[in-house]
Amino acid sequence: MRTAPRPAALAAQAAAAVVVLLLILVIVRLPWAGDLGMHAATIQRLRHDLVDPGNPLVDADTPSPYYSPWMLVLGCVARVSGLSVFVVLRLGALAGLALLLSGVWRYVRTLSGHRAAPALAVLSLLFLWGTVLFNWSGFYGLNSLALTVSYPSVFALGLAFHFWAWLGRAVRGNGDGDGDGDAGWGVWLGLGALWAVILLCHQYSGVVATLGAVATVVAARPGRVVWFRLGGGLVLGLVVLVLWPYYDFFALFGAGGDLESVHRPLYEDLFGRYWLVLLGVVALGLRWWRDRWDPLVLFFVLGVVVVAVGAASGHWSWGRALPAALIPAQVAVAVEVGEAGRRGARVGWACVLGVALAVGAWTQVGAVGYVVKPGDLPEAVAEKYRRPWAGYYWMTPWVKYGDVVMAREGRPARQIPAYGAYTVAPGYPDFFLAGEARREAAVRRYFGAGTSAPDREEILREYGVRWVVDNGAAGNRGVGLREVTRGPEGQVLYAVVR
Repeated sequence: MRTAPRPAALAAQAAAAVVVLLLILVIVRLPWAGDLGMHAATIQRLRHDLVDPGNPLVDADTPSPYYSPWMLVLGCVARVSGLSVFVVLRLGALAGLALLLSGVWRYVRTLSGHRAAPALAVLSLLFLWGTVLFNWSGFYGLNSLALTVSYPSVFALGLAFHFWAWLGRAVRGNGDGDGDGDAGWGVWLGLGALWAVILLCHQYSGVVATLGAVATVVAARPGRVVWFRLGGGLVLGLVVLVLWPYYDFFALFGAGGDLESVHRPLYEDLFGRYWLVLLGVVALGLRWWRDRWDPLVLFFVLGVVVVAVGAASGHWSWGRALPAALIPAQVAVAVEVGEAGRRGARVGWACVLGVALAVGAWTQVGAVGYVVKPGDLPEAVAEKYRRPWAGYYWMTPWVKYGDVVMAREGRPARQIPAYGAYTVAPGYPDFFLAGEARREAAVRRYFGAGTSAPDREEILREYGVRWVVDNGAAGNRGVGLREVTRGPEGQVLYAVVR
């Protein structure tokens, strides 16, 4: 198998190293956006009660799919070490990033011996997207990864790459069941347990991991011994899913409603978000021409089918399987740079990929603003920077763990539980919370302009509210509120006086 000229490999590795350094500096800053508050709240509950943590967002004793094996580990770290939740999240982010990078390296090595392939794969995964910026948990473009690197989705995706690498070697080693290098029962049972852990850590990344695993096994066309042992591993994985004590994994198949509407934006502006990946689709076409059973091609086809069926059936949450189409295309083009037949073809692929990566990098260059003060950025870069959310640190001297806060829907409800308090209504759809709609209605009624003071006081009593967070106009909502302190963006903390 060909190896790259050393200078070319070093250049790719140096570029990847610079990007990794940027992500490490982002972890130090830990910019707040999206679901960070949910994951911080989950660790808060586990550090106080590992056995029965209750709902992470509201004062209710319900299970939650956020209580995953990875969050349990981080909760134990927080409990034993006494470190703050946000420090623990930074440690988790470093572990997740290391797992992701090492997983990509191992997986690409099963596909190519080219020295530059793993580094090019990292760069392609981060930059080979489109020219419309898109951030979402489980989507690993540089800007999205900078905001989600502490999420369980990154940890789960890292496990998935290791899972595919391990599975690929096990399947090939068991080509006929007779070789000296055959994987034994321990390997297959370990693969089954790892598959279950990925699904428990982040269900959508688990779907992507499953599609990649199916492609890997089908491409290898293994013998009966492999299928038998693979079945044993699958059974063990299902047992782990059934026995996980923190939530009923299989109950998630009944989730719908708000969950689907939340995911509908995943299907918007697909060309603008992903058109650079078309270069990878061309690479997949060449791989298919050479091998009709190519694992990356099968992986891509499975991903496209799931996403397309989701669009046709209105199951918008199936759009979370898009990485199953993106990953094989992005990896394929990185591998093609070293695997194309003639030297001219390899140089051509390298040049085209280099241009595509530069376009993608410029699209996401605003991520530099997470480690450099926006005022110090060049104007063209600063225009691409999106300021993260402000936190609620300012209320922690008064609001204690377990206090209930009346807060509006949106950012306040998504952030406040990160500091140990509860909100009346959850900031995210909660499939296991039976009274979710009633709680949301109570919040809307409390902040509604036509609600009387006695009605507001009744809502505060019903949910045991001790604090109200709103803008300054809340002081006119009737008796029973006392201003305590003011925060950024016009926020005011009121104590409920009874």
